[in-house]
Amino acid sequence: MADDEEVQRVFDALDDVERIADPEARSRAQAQITAETRSRSTKWAAQRGELARQMDAEGESVRGIAARLGVKPATVQDLLRGYKGSGKDRPPAEERGGE
Repeated sequence: MADDEEVQRVFDALDDVERIADPEARSRAQAQITAETRSRSTKWAAQRGELARQMDAEGESVRGIAARLGVKPATVQDLLRGYKGSGKDRPPAEERGGE
């Protein structure tokens, strides 16, 4: 599948960064990659959430969405509820009905 090939190319590029011999150059490259990843992560999470909500509206099960997106069912539930990140934006369990 072409998607898998693209993902592998990214992994290969990350491996190349880890092989940079000069520790300072390697550190600078890692910092750039980390900053760009943070920037894109928010956008990607929003896109994934939108797709999960679309699949849900089309009648796909949580497990089906998880399988299609390559994430855990709990992640899909979080996406559908609008939760993100480490959980700091989730209401306490008692406010969620004791989930």
